[in-house]
Amino acid sequence: MGGAYSCHDGTGQLLRAVSLRLGYSPGIPSVTCRASDYENFSCSWAPSVETFLPTRYITTYRKKLLLGAEKQRAQSSPVGPCVQDPARPRTCTVHKCEFWSAYRLNVTEVNPLGASFRLLDVTMQAIIKPDPPEGLVVEPVPAAPRRLWVRWQYPASWPKEPHFQLKFRLQYRPVAHGSWSMVETANLSEVITDAFSGLEHVVRVGAKDFLDAGNWSEWSAEARATPGPGLTSTPGDGATTDAGLQCPAEEPSLAPNPEPVDGSDPTEKVTVLVSLGVFAFFVLAVVLGAAVAAWIRRRKPHKEETKKPDFLAAAVHMRALPKAQIL
Repeated sequence: MGGAYSCHDGTGQLLRAVSLRLGYSPGIPSVTCRASDYENFSCSWAPSVETFLPTRYITTYRKKLLLGAEKQRAQSSPVGPCVQDPARPRTCTVHKCEFWSAYRLNVTEVNPLGASFRLLDVTMQAIIKPDPPEGLVVEPVPAAPRRLWVRWQYPASWPKEPHFQLKFRLQYRPVAHGSWSMVETANLSEVITDAFSGLEHVVRVGAKDFLDAGNWSEWSAEARATPGPGLTSTPGDGATTDAGLQCPAEEPSLAPNPEPVDGSDPTEKVTVLVSLGVFAFFVLAVVLGAAVAAWIRRRKPHKEETKKPDFLAAAVHMRALPKAQIL
């Protein structure tokens, strides 16, 4: 039993005291894995039992094969080390992974009284979770009292490859308010069009794989800005305002088919309305033409319904005539 033990002489004087703490065999460790990009994944673990003994961990992985091939080539998938970093206790990393493959991780806890292990199947698409976006900047837009221009960058840990993009969600609110507004985008910048003039706003942004694999990242560090008052000009003073020239241009998006931020041009609206009107007129004309054709077709007698000549009536008529008229 654990506890404090002491030795005494015949007179009861204390000779020696020692505190005995018992050790235990390892339990099955708890393991979680995460991929911050599509090339590597890291795993961390925690012991399920406090053993009070010197403990070490053995971490390995094996690439999983298809069900049929796994039975035939069980030895063809080599075991590799999940590399442990002394600066990060109880973590290891598997490098140069294949994004569409699955892996089996083995974390074994060993101490003088025995060993225990945990097997964990890892699929890259399921565990991918990007790091938060970086370089978040929020600026007021001149001559636009309800607009804020927001821009950010990919996390440094995400490789710049055209086939693996990120999408983003932008959250913003006035500092004094508790509820967030949110916009999703594939761009690296966005214009907030419904900010409150004169109120300081707080903005943050998160990232996720563009094809919706895995999970959203943690939120980025927050940034703040206050929309400024709109610029006004009086007639005759020669002052003009061009919001298009003063609004900073958006950075080109790395994601495919970026959408425009604002398409509220009055000319475009009129063109769209005219096009819709022409289209509606064309559809109405086609429908009316089809209805008229169907009506005419119903009015036209069929060949079978044409009245046949009555030869018997003609014969009776000829018989009734005088012989002189018949001749």
